[in-house]
Amino acid sequence: QVQLVESGGGLVQSGDSLKLSCAASGRTFTIDSLGWFRQAPGEGRQFVAAITWRGGATHYANAVKGRFTVSRDKAQNTAYLQMDNLKPEDTAIYYCAVGLANLSVHVERYRNWGQGTQVTVSS
Repeated sequence: QVQLVESGGGLVQSGDSLKLSCAASGRTFTIDSLGWFRQAPGEGRQFVAAITWRGGATHYANAVKGRFTVSRDKAQNTAYLQMDNLKPEDTAIYYCAVGLANLSVHVERYRNWGQGTQVTVSS
């Protein structure tokens, strides 16, 4: 099993930046990719970005392309989500999860979800 712990959320103003972390432990050698999702109140969990663990290939949702950057540090078993030019509509709980190497955007293709970290962007 892989355990994931997200951190780095907070309350910021529109236009500010935040960097989220997703620390992995356990059977990390089984990780093919890590994905970031977010869930706003009353909505379903939505794909944000994903990165392959070995090659570092990335994929982004259109809503965050050009503003968010996903990266990983294999030595630290940690993935990151750098979020720039944040907007109020980015307000949500952000989760990371283990996925397959094909960088799916579908929630059901991911497992070992973390507990999430709250990001709130005020206007």
